[in-house]
Amino acid sequence: MKIKVIGAGLAGCETAYYLGSRGVEVELVEMKPRKFTPAHESPDFAELVCSNSLKSADIWGNACGLLKEEMRRLGSLSMEAAEAARIPAGGALAVDRKLFSAYITERIRACPNVTTVCEEATELPDCGVIATGPLTSGALYEAIAAETGGGLHFYDASAPIVSAESVDRAYAFTGDRYGRGTGDYLNCPLTKEEYEAFVRELLGAEKTTLHDFEKREIFEGCMPIEIMAARGKDTLRFGTFKPVGLSDGAGRRPYAVLQLRKENGAGTAYNLVGCQTNLKFGEQKRVFSMIPALRNAEFLRYGVMHRNTYLNAPACLNADFSLKRNPDLYFAGQISGVEGYVESAMSGLLAGIHIRNKLCGKEVAIPEDTCVCGALSRYLTIPNRDFQPMNANYGILRAGFSEIRDKKLKKQRLGERALEEIERFRAVVGE
Repeated sequence: MKIKVIGAGLAGCETAYYLGSRGVEVELVEMKPRKFTPAHESPDFAELVCSNSLKSADIWGNACGLLKEEMRRLGSLSMEAAEAARIPAGGALAVDRKLFSAYITERIRACPNVTTVCEEATELPDCGVIATGPLTSGALYEAIAAETGGGLHFYDASAPIVSAESVDRAYAFTGDRYGRGTGDYLNCPLTKEEYEAFVRELLGAEKTTLHDFEKREIFEGCMPIEIMAARGKDTLRFGTFKPVGLSDGAGRRPYAVLQLRKENGAGTAYNLVGCQTNLKFGEQKRVFSMIPALRNAEFLRYGVMHRNTYLNAPACLNADFSLKRNPDLYFAGQISGVEGYVESAMSGLLAGIHIRNKLCGKEVAIPEDTCVCGALSRYLTIPNRDFQPMNANYGILRAGFSEIRDKKLKKQRLGERALEEIERFRAVVGE
C-alpha cells in the first residue's frame, strides 16, 4: 500500500522518511518550487521560516529540550539534521537553515521507498497524511474546511536578519546569558534613554495592514515586538530586551539588551532575537537602527507577519493525529494544532509511527502523558472551547514529584520518567 503525504515541511518529511526507511511506499507531494507560499522562498524541503532556533538543548531543564531527546530515540530525521547543521547558540539548538533543509532534502530524495511529486494538491486523499503547514491555501484549504467543519487561525510573525559585518562592534559585546555557551550571541546594550526612545518610536511606527489583525488572533509565542511594547514601557526589559544574566566587558549589567544570534554556520548573518514584527520594511530599518550597534545595519531580510491556519483539533482529531470522521486520514504539523518547529516535526514522526503500526495490524498505541510527545498528542483531544496551538511545556505533563521542592531536581525526575515512557512506547510499536 502506498501512503500519500501532502507537504514536505518538517512534519511531512518526518512522516515520509520514517515510513520510507522502514519499507513502506510513500508518495510525497510538494508544490515547491512550482509554487511558493507568502512565507517560503527556498526550493528545499523542511524550510525554516520564522527562526533558525529549535529552542533549548537542555534535556533535563526544558520541556522542548526533553522533547528533542524523545524524538531522537524514536528515530527523528529533523533531530539528525539539526545535529549536522548545528551552529553555536549558547544553550539553544540553532541551525544553519540552508544546511538543515539541504540535509533533509537529500535524505528524502535518497530514500528508496519515497517518491517525490512536484505539484499542488487540490483535494484530500481517502487515506494519507496532510502536512501542508499553517499556510495551506487554495482548493486544498477549502477541501479541509469542508471535511473538518472549518479552520481556526492566528497571526504569526518572523524577525529581521542583518548582515554580521554591518553590526557596529564598538557598541556590542559577545556573551551568553549566565555564561552558558561559548560566546555565541552578540549583545547590543541600550541605556535608559536609548531604550525609552526606541520604545517610543516602536509604538509610533507604521505597521503593515494593521486593520486586518486583531490582538486576540495573535499567538502569544510569536507576539510582534510592537504589541509587546504596548503592554507597558518596561515589558520588553522583562522579556526580549532583558539584561538579566548579561554583563559588558567592564562587568556592568546594561539597562536593556537586544541579543543577536547567528543565522548560519559562517556567522555572516544575525537574527534579531525575539523581534518578530509587523512594521513596514522602511519603519523596521528606521526603528531598529536606533539601537547603537545597529545604526549602520544592513537588513538581509525584514520581519513579516502572516496568517497561520490550524484545525480545531479537539473537535476533529484523534490522539494519533487521525481524523475522527476518517481514521485513515492524518493531519500533522502546525495545521494539526501543535505550535513550534520541534512540535510540528514530532507530530509528523508520530503520525508515521501510528500509520506503520496500523499497517502491521496492531492496535492504536498513544504515548502516555508522562512524556512530552504523549502529553501533546493527548492535549489535542481534550475538549476546549477556546482551543489554541500548544508548545512543549511541563504544564501539560501528568503531575508528579510534588514532594520535591528543588525545581531543577523535579525537572530531572520528570525527564527521567518521560524517557522511561518513550522506551516503553518504542517496545510497544516495535521500534
